[in-house]
Amino acid sequence: MPSGTPQSAPPLADWLRLPRPDALPGVWRCGYQPRPPEDPDRIPARQLVSGALVSFLMGWLLWSLLWNGYLGQFWLWPLYAMTPDSVGSGRKYLAYSYYTLVAIALIVFFGRIGRWDELVRRGLARMRTGGDDPGGVTPDRVTEPAPTPPPHLDPVEWPELRSGGAGEAAERLAAELRAGRMTDVDHARIDRAWQTVRARPQRLPAFVDGVVSEGAGACRHPSGARDLPVRAARHDLSVRQVRIGRAADTERNPHEYRGAGVALDPSLLGTSALAVGPPGTGKTTKLARPVVESLCLQALAGQAAVIAVSPAGSHFVHDESFDLVVRLGHPDSTHDLDPYGGTTDPDEAAGMLAEALVGDLAAALPGGDSRRAATALAQLIGPFAAVHRRFPAVPELRELLDGAPGALDALREALRTQGQSAQLRELDAFERQSGRAGDVAALLADRIALLDRPAFAHFFLPEGSPRAEGRRPFSLRALEHPLRVRVDLPERGHAEASRILARLVLAQFTECAVARADQSLFTCLVLDDAAQTVTPQALRGLQRLRSAHAGVLLTLRALDDVPEPLRGPLLGAVGCRMVCAGVTPWDAERFAEVWGTEWVQTRTVTNRQLVSDEPVTRMLHAVRRLATGKHVTAESVTVRSEQRERWSASDLANELQPEHAVLSFTTVRGERTPPILTKLGE
Repeated sequence: MPSGTPQSAPPLADWLRLPRPDALPGVWRCGYQPRPPEDPDRIPARQLVSGALVSFLMGWLLWSLLWNGYLGQFWLWPLYAMTPDSVGSGRKYLAYSYYTLVAIALIVFFGRIGRWDELVRRGLARMRTGGDDPGGVTPDRVTEPAPTPPPHLDPVEWPELRSGGAGEAAERLAAELRAGRMTDVDHARIDRAWQTVRARPQRLPAFVDGVVSEGAGACRHPSGARDLPVRAARHDLSVRQVRIGRAADTERNPHEYRGAGVALDPSLLGTSALAVGPPGTGKTTKLARPVVESLCLQALAGQAAVIAVSPAGSHFVHDESFDLVVRLGHPDSTHDLDPYGGTTDPDEAAGMLAEALVGDLAAALPGGDSRRAATALAQLIGPFAAVHRRFPAVPELRELLDGAPGALDALREALRTQGQSAQLRELDAFERQSGRAGDVAALLADRIALLDRPAFAHFFLPEGSPRAEGRRPFSLRALEHPLRVRVDLPERGHAEASRILARLVLAQFTECAVARADQSLFTCLVLDDAAQTVTPQALRGLQRLRSAHAGVLLTLRALDDVPEPLRGPLLGAVGCRMVCAGVTPWDAERFAEVWGTEWVQTRTVTNRQLVSDEPVTRMLHAVRRLATGKHVTAESVTVRSEQRERWSASDLANELQPEHAVLSFTTVRGERTPPILTKLGE
């Protein structure tokens, strides 16, 4: 169902008819109603209530004094003048009418002083919006179904199909929708297929035939699934949004965002995202999981591909929600990960593998990056592939890196036999570098040994290698298809190998996403716990993803998991940033620096004691001092503009409440938002 739970979800027809106006980046658009413009003269609610109460008490006191005669009978003179004694019994009715008139006059007078009308208006608005801020309608809470639009604008009637020559298909789909046999995933999937038909009109007959015969199940995902077994978040597939929280109704937030739902979509994830916070603050359950769910739903609708990477045992999304699950190091895994990313280019394969093995040590390597290591790997992978028509498996590559005489001699002899003189020169160059100062082969051999363990004996086999029965290879080259993939890392017992594999998946993703021939699908990598995976090469890859219709979501416990020189560049490379409650002051300082400053108006109020030489004025001041207990002062107000941090490091580290986060967004078109205080999960 569209909202995630059958009990709370409206029928699909009503849900489709809800308004979804254009809004600022990150605003949940389903049922959104913009807040009215901010009134600079608007009185705070507490001050308004206290003023209304004081004016009521004053009016009630004055009426009591008048009614009981403590102020004399002067206020009755108009009554006496208008009602002579000859009126008789009618005098009583005229008198009560006069009293009512006086009471109404007092109510109007003191009501205007106390702004009772504004208080009543805000109270009624608060009742209509379910107790939210009376200054604006709750942006995303809809209590009544939207009115039925005319047929040519009603999404239930599929007007685009009717105007495009697929009237028969539109009739079948409308009947399916009204009968309750269609889900929001079906609607999004068929709409996506229709957009493809519009781009290629020759597919129209096949589309119409498929819809007429299968109804809401037409154009089905290759898995056959039409929904996820469980949803833990609110999704709106019509605009591809997933809700992650609600912006706090506070002056710290921009006026347009206060009280609005906060959501993510591909236009934001396409700039990549980073979330930092200690365990238990909601990075996984209230950010990563909703995003993965949304991308899985979009994959079922043919709109996206998703790779979710997490430590084994932290299955934040169920296995049934994915097309395949790669459990590295687990004997029951049905799939294996190709360490070379499915490429046939030795240099490209060596670059990705070198990034995984020694990318975290780039600062200590010759040249300050992994290029020397990639060259050394290419000098082995290329000759091996020329002889065996495949890349080496992990044990074979380890033997070559260790410089085992038998392995190198056998490879050299095979190259001579086949007349591979160019590849023979590559192997000779590798041997000349071995043992010299700055040689990276020994470091590569030590790192590859972490993957050459008994637990991984039948894993990391390249294409063309014999593998265990029932286990199939998976390559990130498949990102051109709407796949849903989860990769479980062997965190327990193989922590260092897990980090190598995380860097390998990230390196392969950045290369394969950019190299896709068809980039119409949005593809995203969600890397839960990206500690020790951020390298200089990874940052360069992140910056290329925006133009390739792809993005990465990274979560970190702290920025300490990233090398010091890369912390600033990482915050600059991602477009969406999120800091959760409980971060350290030095992490908060980084975010405060990135979010910068803004111009604000400050008011400085000063009071100075008034001293007068005139006897009458001095006497009045003395009386006032006796009555109030304070000296008579004059107030001076100074207004000036100055720059202040949007969020200071102290505010981020000490004032964020549990389940709250401060986040900012950037769209792929370059629109930016200021930092927004958000209650996660609402």
